[in-house]
Amino acid sequence: MQVSQETTGLKQRRRDRIAGSLVGLLVGDALGVPYEFHPPQALPPVELIEFDPPVGFRRAHARIAPGSWSDDGAQALVLAYSLFECGGLDLDHFAEGLLRWRDEGYCAVDGDVFDIGIQTSRALDRLGAGVPPESAGPAGERDNGNGSLMRVLPIALWHTGPDDELCRLAMRQSLPTHGHARSQIACALYCLWVRRTLADLDDAWDEAVATLRGLAALLAMPPPEVELVLDPVHGTRCNGTGYVVDSLWSARAAVIGTDDFESCVRRAVAFGNDTDTTAAIAGGVAGARYGFAGIPRRWWRGLRGRDDLGVFLDVPIH
Repeated sequence: MQVSQETTGLKQRRRDRIAGSLVGLLVGDALGVPYEFHPPQALPPVELIEFDPPVGFRRAHARIAPGSWSDDGAQALVLAYSLFECGGLDLDHFAEGLLRWRDEGYCAVDGDVFDIGIQTSRALDRLGAGVPPESAGPAGERDNGNGSLMRVLPIALWHTGPDDELCRLAMRQSLPTHGHARSQIACALYCLWVRRTLADLDDAWDEAVATLRGLAALLAMPPPEVELVLDPVHGTRCNGTGYVVDSLWSARAAVIGTDDFESCVRRAVAFGNDTDTTAAIAGGVAGARYGFAGIPRRWWRGLRGRDDLGVFLDVPIH
């Protein structure tokens, strides 16, 4: 049977969007690295936000070469490689990869691990001491950093099954470092949002929210936590912080308030504070929305470590 040009075009477009999503996360992360820890008023004008900040700007991580992704991108790649090698989510294998990242620089640019969140560091210490990955992640009310949300994207890009299964996998990958239901729910919502963006839905966020509400009971999500994560009041006070709910809604504001990849990730950085993570989360969605072709070539060419990404990208590497 001859495959129609329309079908071929749709497949190529989907491959471009999947590649764009992963690269978008890495580019957003790298873009945000020099600006991390700065309040928004201390940042350059949004049109000057680049891998290499303007002369005179006090860079975070000053010894790190421009265009390098941080812990966000490295952990996302650890998850991607684990899915690729195991044919699915093997939590033990994934946890071993996280320890390899911390201890050996696995998936880090130049093998240089320069930024580990406090909660993630605690969890990795527990993993290293033999605590099972299902229970290694701290699960208290105050243990809701954005460390599992920033890396969950490969689940959405790899999985092709039903939505409830997608959500379960997104929640499960959170457990080695972030065990609280709030963090898990945020990961599930993000994956639904990316899936609907890949499907080219204009109202991808709203569709994802509606799906999550419909699946919450099946997935045993605590109703108060679901309502907390979904409360639209978060959209009125986006601060780009390391709190998982603020990270998710700040990324949403960056995606929904712009109409191209470049504007999106720059706006995400402009929120200040945890700039690399906000831009990584937003970049994953923007890449899915605009495709690899929509990412500025100067940022793709300037992304350090990109030559190692060929196993995931069905697009030209150079």
